[in-house]
Amino acid sequence: MANILCFNKNLTASLIFTLLALPVWTLAQAAPMADESKMNSSMDMSGSMDDKMKAMPMSGDMDYDFAMMMRAHHQDGLEMAEVELNNGKNSEMRSMAKKIIVAQKKEIAQFDKWLARHKKMEAMPATK
Repeated sequence: MANILCFNKNLTASLIFTLLALPVWTLAQAAPMADESKMNSSMDMSGSMDDKMKAMPMSGDMDYDFAMMMRAHHQDGLEMAEVELNNGKNSEMRSMAKKIIVAQKKEIAQFDKWLARHKKMEAMPATK
């Protein structure tokens, strides 16, 4: 029974990671950039997002793990939007980045409040 529970927790963590990381990975793979330094910055960012998500310990509580991973996902989106503001030239994309920053900050605060009310004593180590 313990093996099944561990498998379910690992499967849940893998599914959450895949759902959250895939759009970022796809964006990083599909977005050609003329400036190599910007490309390296973007790829480093997506690589670090991937590493952070894989290293997150899972508690086995779907609601808690969802909130924890979504908080990290939103933080990464916030950082991507800031990169756009610092390097982007297109007014539509810069405007979108500004809106994303406002929205993500608000949602990060909501996740922080929820996570503070639902602290987990133990988390399962991340699987590789």
